Amino acid sequence: MSKKTVFKTASLTFLLTLIFSGIAFGQNWQTDFQKSLQTAKAEDKPIILVFSGSDWCAPCMKLENEIWSSDEFKNYSAGHFVLYKADFPRKKKNQPDTEQVKANKELAEKYNQKGFFPLVVVLDENGKVLGETGYKKLSPDEYIKHLETFVN
Repeated sequence: MSKKTVFKTASLTFLLTLIFSGIAFGQNWQTDFQKSLQTAKAEDKPIILVFSGSDWCAPCMKLENEIWSSDEFKNYSAGHFVLYKADFPRKKKNQPDTEQVKANKELAEKYNQKGFFPLVVVLDENGKVLGETGYKKLSPDEYIKHLETFVN
């Protein structure tokens, strides 16, 4: 093989790896809610706003492991939702930076006044609540269908 052929093959392999890893791991949890709203408007997608206690809330951990981390949800959400996770960990080592803590508290004051965890809020591109849910013992595909009932 010539150096040119080897280079083309390596480049193609690298490109395909990036594409497929982007599909498999394309889940993109936002950290700026205003940008989430802008993205939702630009892409005409609903926002999935998740209130989570990642290091203390057992149902939050189940939701993370069974739904958010699943390939089915990752693949589907990439083309259908804007994702924002407002995490409220208790352990000091897991705390987000001060600005993120402040932003998450402001979102909780508006969308989670009762302090439920986990709380999954489906919003339109203007921040209007379309529906709310939490952890449910469903498959990822069933959970996606459940979320879609708020949008359709």
